[in-house]
Amino acid sequence: MKSSLPASHVPEHNHQRCISSAVSRAESICERKGQRFTGLRKQVFKLVWSNHEPVTAYDLLKQLRREKENAEPPTVYRALEFLQHLGLVHRIESLNAYIGCDHPDREHVSQFLICVRCNQAVEIADDGTMIRGILSKADELGFQVHSQTVEIAGTCRFCR
Repeated sequence: MKSSLPASHVPEHNHQRCISSAVSRAESICERKGQRFTGLRKQVFKLVWSNHEPVTAYDLLKQLRREKENAEPPTVYRALEFLQHLGLVHRIESLNAYIGCDHPDREHVSQFLICVRCNQAVEIADDGTMIRGILSKADELGFQVHSQTVEIAGTCRFCR
């Protein structure tokens, strides 16, 4: 299982390059899938990526209203739904918040380590071992899985 430090904890992290790279990947994915990455969708996407902490839809709305005074909640929710559908952002269920996907080019199940002190959320990449184990146990128990998200709350090494 591979994981990385939260970007905000890496001194040499160039956040503008990070956002720019995420936008480029998103544009490429939208083009490849024949979807429109409209100005509004791009704006919401950039706001999600504006830091590496999960952000609620209403926080996004507040930020969006700085540029578009008449923005309404459905506008943000529709953009988030589009971005989620394409795998560009994830919804962190336990926080009712959203975060940019670190690897939108790969089919995967969302798995996060969430620090309860600094609110950083790190998406962890799994080679499939953990999810296969969970699905195997569910099958063994006769449980039909409808969706999968792994969220582990704890304290990161920088906050301990």
